[in-house]
Amino acid sequence: MNDPVLGFLGLCRRAGRLSLGHDECKPSINSGRAKVCLVASDASERLKEEMRGLSERRDVPFFAVGYTMDTLRTAVGQRTAVITANDENLALPLINKLNENKSGEERDL
Repeated sequence: MNDPVLGFLGLCRRAGRLSLGHDECKPSINSGRAKVCLVASDASERLKEEMRGLSERRDVPFFAVGYTMDTLRTAVGQRTAVITANDENLALPLINKLNENKSGEERDL
């Protein structure tokens, strides 16, 4: 996998520090465990706005990424539209990698 964001998401998943899907991410954000929230490009607008609003209310960095749900599946092993990283030591490098790829475009896998 050549994309550093996707590679790092895979590392976070193997470390057990991600929440995947709306039903896991929403409580993660509300409880304060989530340190960053990512929403796939092909997620519904309703879901994007809901997660953006939750993230803003809890001061959780929010990224509407350029990756599709299928692309995220290759990184984390599960097709999902929403991901939160729940460990600050892993979230900070992830945020840095996301900021480096400001275009939000997918890269070659």
